[in-house]
Amino acid sequence: MALPTEAPKRASYDVVIVGGAMYGSSVAWWLSVNPGFDGSVLVVERDPTYENCSTAHTNSCMRQQFSNEINVRISQFAADFVKNFRGYMGGDERVPELSIQSYGYMYLADNEAFAQTLRESQKVQAACGAATQIMSAAEISRHYPFYNVEDIVAGSINLVDEGYWEGGAVFEGWRRAARENGVEYVSNEVVAMAKSAAGDKVESVTLKSGEVIACGTVVNASGPRAVRTSRMAGIELPVEPRKRYTFIFSAEDPLDQDLPLTIDPSGVHMRTDGMNYLAGCPPDDDPAVDYDDFVQDHSIWEEKVWPILANRVPQFEAIKLTHSWAGHYAFNTFDHNAILGPHTEVTNFVFVNGFSGHGLQQSPAMGRGTAELIAYGEYRSLDLSPFNYERIALGQPFVEKAVI
Repeated sequence: MALPTEAPKRASYDVVIVGGAMYGSSVAWWLSVNPGFDGSVLVVERDPTYENCSTAHTNSCMRQQFSNEINVRISQFAADFVKNFRGYMGGDERVPELSIQSYGYMYLADNEAFAQTLRESQKVQAACGAATQIMSAAEISRHYPFYNVEDIVAGSINLVDEGYWEGGAVFEGWRRAARENGVEYVSNEVVAMAKSAAGDKVESVTLKSGEVIACGTVVNASGPRAVRTSRMAGIELPVEPRKRYTFIFSAEDPLDQDLPLTIDPSGVHMRTDGMNYLAGCPPDDDPAVDYDDFVQDHSIWEEKVWPILANRVPQFEAIKLTHSWAGHYAFNTFDHNAILGPHTEVTNFVFVNGFSGHGLQQSPAMGRGTAELIAYGEYRSLDLSPFNYERIALGQPFVEKAVI
């Protein structure tokens, strides 16, 4: 059923944000509290129920185990932001006090080459102050005796600020506060853009309801639909929707300690989820899918996930699937890293796209940085320039080895 549309209150805005989920709301809120910005902001969200957006399907995980320093720093800021959420939100007592369930991430390596990659990444993380430790198979077995480590060479784990957090609470806080700070949200859809005669600026966006809205800056916060938005400005973007599966299960013989978010060498991951457990994986055949395709392939659980769980944690041989869902990664096919900053030719078209599964944990830093870029023309808190769109135009990947 088509959702009703809302017309904006004005005919012109300094910033139009296309998409109002985690990233649209992060950028909107950070702009609303940035002392260098006093302009008008319109957020256009095509589905205000947010039912099928990536934000709604996230597993809300956070880690510092990345191979690039900037990705580590981004997650460290996210951890600080979450743990001090109410303070960042001005002490608003409606804002919940949040924490991180730090049961950690455990990367398991079944060959020496991957073990060496974990060691090299651990040095990067340690230089940033992260608590990542490399463990031998014997050490893993001693601390986590439920694992089968017969084929494991080494593991990497960090029990500080790595685990689960309430991403939905942050999203709701940003959205509410942004509106209270003067950001306008409308239930509508951007269907076209008009550029200047020189082709170097987006001058207006056209909404599904027919209004033509002039704009100073356009922010593409469209998640898996990012290329659909960018094409309105004549821009190609290497971002596509990839289906990811999540399974919640109970165990007949539960573990007597928390299960870290374990990345099995097969690509299947699993973790504690309250009284139950969560597992997920990409499909073996991983094509782009339709934007509205959330159909589950139940054979993945039976034929791939369950056997791998039972092999890695023998106590998981007797488990029961309680529920599951399929969501979309906004997958950057170029280098699996975020795409930020302005387009190289259409200079007022700004990207916050292609997070490839890292988006929720990176949203505090990336939203802040994008707001700084709009307000000041530069990043001031963290130098996020390695993620700028320019690398796409130049064909220079910024590779992150720790992608799940």
